Amino acid sequence: MNEHTVKRFEDELQKLKEKVLDMGGLVEKATKRSMNSLIKQDANRAHKVIARDKAINQMEIEIDEMTRTILALRQPAASDLRFVMTTIKIVTDLERMGDMAESIAEQMLRSDENPVIQIDSLQSLSEKVLDQIKLALDAFASADIDAAMGCIRGDQRVDSMYKAIQREYLTYMIEDPRQITAALIASNIAKNLERISDHAVNIAEMVIYMITGSDIRHVEPEKAANMIGVSSSET
Repeated sequence: MNEHTVKRFEDELQKLKEKVLDMGGLVEKATKRSMNSLIKQDANRAHKVIARDKAINQMEIEIDEMTRTILALRQPAASDLRFVMTTIKIVTDLERMGDMAESIAEQMLRSDENPVIQIDSLQSLSEKVLDQIKLALDAFASADIDAAMGCIRGDQRVDSMYKAIQREYLTYMIEDPRQITAALIASNIAKNLERISDHAVNIAEMVIYMITGSDIRHVEPEKAANMIGVSSSET
């Protein structure tokens, strides 16, 4: 490539990165707003989350087109190819996270006649999940291995919180059958939050692949840390 072509290629990669981060920002906002709609029992806010999911889906289509164009015209290699392949995977995870935020908003609308009880547990879980999203996006934005590993390790805490919530709501259903519908709605919301965290971890794993070339999917966190040569202590 000549100097002019190289500069254009670098600009295209930067625009692709910015587009992915914009999509991530929409997903982060959708997750936060869906939970706020539940906490404040705000149906209008829930409807806005549902309507705005179309924007997330549209961004997925636009980014897919950008990556296809880059692969076809630029034929990237080495780290540039890893970057493009990473964006393809990340965008899929972001789209699914958006769907789950939309599902939380839909569950909130269902709770109108069956208000969710003990909402504090769900709020705490959502705060941890939002931390997970931020770590994953920060890792991608800055090529930050520590942030990526922080997200991966943080998923264990999310899983523990999710299991505790499921036990909590099962107890309510057993003790008071009148709370079954409300408890099931809350359990569904918790499940969507837990899955959002799983997808954030997928993003973090792909960031590590982008940076190091190491595929740490399906590898325990401490073994993954050893594979890529970072501290095995909690970040």
